[in-house]
Amino acid sequence: MQEIVVSNETVLNKAVLVKLNEQVNQLDTVIVGKILTGDLLSDIKNTKGDRPLNFFDVGIPGYTGRIATINERQLSEASGFNPGLGSSGYGLGASVGFTPIINAISGRTKMLKRRVKIEQKDGLMHSIKSRLGKDFFASNPLDEDKQMDFFYFCSDDANFIKYCKNQNDFKVLVFLRMKYKQYLENIKP
Repeated sequence: MQEIVVSNETVLNKAVLVKLNEQVNQLDTVIVGKILTGDLLSDIKNTKGDRPLNFFDVGIPGYTGRIATINERQLSEASGFNPGLGSSGYGLGASVGFTPIINAISGRTKMLKRRVKIEQKDGLMHSIKSRLGKDFFASNPLDEDKQMDFFYFCSDDANFIKYCKNQNDFKVLVFLRMKYKQYLENIKP
């Protein structure tokens, strides 16, 4: 601790020179909050807290199915058929608004169906790549810059969905191996 006497000279100079002495305190260990081990299962068990509220907790109905993608929602809107709408006791008791008719005539519905199909193929391709890509290329060497091109080549096959969707990994690998041979033939100089 240092004491400084303020004199008239100090006030006139409007400055005080203070020399600081360095003092270092070193602590062995500092623990802030919970100790995390890196093992997720044990770390979750050691934490306290309530799970977030959901619609079941408050007694309101909610949707628990798969959430539709933007393209799937747009397709649903574009081709909307609403049974019971506009029923007046005549005919079928269902009606179709002008928007679905215009979308069908203009080709928008067809375009949205193509988008949904492409989105599904792309999702399946990325799923296969992340699940099986590393192991596949370990036994079937291909330059890293050509690997993504290979997966696009596979997804362009007319039978891609048939051989890869809802199939076990072995069947998918058989398909990839067949496409690998074709791909190598295609890229030969």
